[in-house]
Amino acid sequence: MKKKLDKFDIGILDILQQDCRTSCKKIGAQVGLSETPVQVRIQHMFEGGYIKRFTAILDAKKVGYGLIGYVQAKLIEHTEESLTSFMTEAVKLKEVKECYHMSGAYDFLMRVIISDMDEYSQILLKKLARLPGKPHFESFFVMAEGKCETSFDVR
Repeated sequence: MKKKLDKFDIGILDILQQDCRTSCKKIGAQVGLSETPVQVRIQHMFEGGYIKRFTAILDAKKVGYGLIGYVQAKLIEHTEESLTSFMTEAVKLKEVKECYHMSGAYDFLMRVIISDMDEYSQILLKKLARLPGKPHFESFFVMAEGKCETSFDVR
């Protein structure tokens, strides 16, 4: 989909961000379209990359992951190859849920979700420390969650 999003598309996306299980019929009633045009628009937005995927957001603690950490990585080697290799390998780790190449004092910021500090220690020694670029790490762990949003205003 190459066209700019219109008010119907934006309305559909707003609803899907809150609950992607909402039926096309119900979405249509809320945005002022019938069911079939809503289905077509959702398919076009999916194919156009506006919608990356449909998913369920789980409670990490209830499924055995009681520790969320943010890990900053600073590479000793700053070649294009080492930066690219680090990112390529870091995103392969199942514990790494987000990985960003950053500006500032550290090169990368990763969010990891693990069961406990013992598991993190093993991941640090056996996985993270072996990533390319001779990384140095600084880790921070979530003590309490104040807000965790997945939706944003669509423009």
